[in-house]
Amino acid sequence: MRRELTPCELIERSLQKTYRKSIWNPFIAAIKQYGLIEPNDRVAVCISGGKDSMLLAVLLKMLQRHSEIPFELRFLVMDPGYAQKNRQQIEDNAKLLNIPVTIFETDIFEITDKVTESPCYLCARMRRGYLYSKAKELGCNKIALGHHFSDVIETTVMGMFYGSQIQAMPPKLHSKNFEGMELIRPLYCVHEDAIIAWKNYNHLNFIQCACRVTEKTAVSSDGVGDSKRQEIKQLIKELKKINPNIEKSIFKSIHAVCLDTMVGYKTHGREYTFNDIYKTR
Repeated sequence: MRRELTPCELIERSLQKTYRKSIWNPFIAAIKQYGLIEPNDRVAVCISGGKDSMLLAVLLKMLQRHSEIPFELRFLVMDPGYAQKNRQQIEDNAKLLNIPVTIFETDIFEITDKVTESPCYLCARMRRGYLYSKAKELGCNKIALGHHFSDVIETTVMGMFYGSQIQAMPPKLHSKNFEGMELIRPLYCVHEDAIIAWKNYNHLNFIQCACRVTEKTAVSSDGVGDSKRQEIKQLIKELKKINPNIEKSIFKSIHAVCLDTMVGYKTHGREYTFNDIYKTR
């Protein structure tokens, strides 16, 4: 008599069956193409409680089971000051998905709630610092974040429109403040639409970032609010109606930057102007 699969096993099976092409294969492709997991790595999987980081935890847990490369995982949940219902939602989902989380508390929301200028930027910086610190304390050499393909595209466009620079989101990078630590993004090639489809297919409910800024965005009439990222997300959505391959084109462009045509660029903290570059051509 065949054993009935648990809810967790059914969810994992959906990634290998229904969403193999749209999630599992791109996930594996990013791991291999960018060398994100190496032998004897100890990776801290950073879980915010949202759909992206929860999916990342499930995928890495599955990869660890099937991979020939030996590596360890630690699942970190940093509580920046969640309401009790959000904290409970994270714990319930972790139990459902069989993810052994380590939860630690901070006062990030209390601090950023008093900031009026760039609170999201400050929150992200503080989160990153706490996660690196805790991961290093646990003996990890890498932290894994849930940034996906759509985040990469939106960040690139945001940099051009609002930062006056062409700047991408790399699949991995060395920490500047925590020696020997790296940040990796294993969902680098996975589209957000696929993540949403997987979540809905399995009837899963995850939290948003649950902060003051997100709540304002959620109740705004246009769904954008004060968030520039949401604004860019809406713009790309409209552009896709004209050119369905626009995201793919942007993604390929950050892999094929032609420096010979650039009139200026920065590298390793140094800025090169057109005149500097022209003298060497």
